[in-house]
Amino acid sequence: MWPAEFERAHAWFAEALAQMPVAADDEGLLPRPQARSQAAVLLAIVWQQDEPSVLLTRRTAHLRSHGGQISLPGGKLEPQDEDAASAALREAEEEVGLPPALVQLAGVMPPYVTITGYEVTPVLGLLAQPFQPVPAPDEVDEVFFVPLAHLMDVAAYQRHVVQRDGFSGHYYAISYGDYFIWGATAAMLRRLALHLAAWSR
Repeated sequence: MWPAEFERAHAWFAEALAQMPVAADDEGLLPRPQARSQAAVLLAIVWQQDEPSVLLTRRTAHLRSHGGQISLPGGKLEPQDEDAASAALREAEEEVGLPPALVQLAGVMPPYVTITGYEVTPVLGLLAQPFQPVPAPDEVDEVFFVPLAHLMDVAAYQRHVVQRDGFSGHYYAISYGDYFIWGATAAMLRRLALHLAAWSR
């Protein structure tokens, strides 16, 4: 079980997300399409080895989109999804076997637009108890956890230059052991880190 401060932590995140502004587009990404498909990801915080950690996945290498990359559980909104939160919870259950009933939602972050034309809404939830991940073999190669303190350290994110189709830009990445977290996943985590650092002063 979470420590006694679980409810206080949940309330703290809920208040922080309620005051999170739309981020300035400072990622330096390449031009993005105007047409946008709606998607959602679950930023699940779980007590792991005596500290809060974030659940992440490594996608299977054979996937056409972002194969082998590290990501938060999630995907496109489907007709049966009421909103981004329901989509994120559904995808997390499908990808890693996370029962939605274990997740106490704290709120959503402003959408993040990817260079592939997706408008992704990060949904933040806290788990009141640990669970045993069951990766979907056709989607997920590995489920792992990264300490929240590491991901919320703004200085841990490194800027990388990228050139594509005649355009120059950059992206942010953060490493944890042998894991290299970059692209949209790192950008969304960094946006949260920047906001929490400023909001909690």
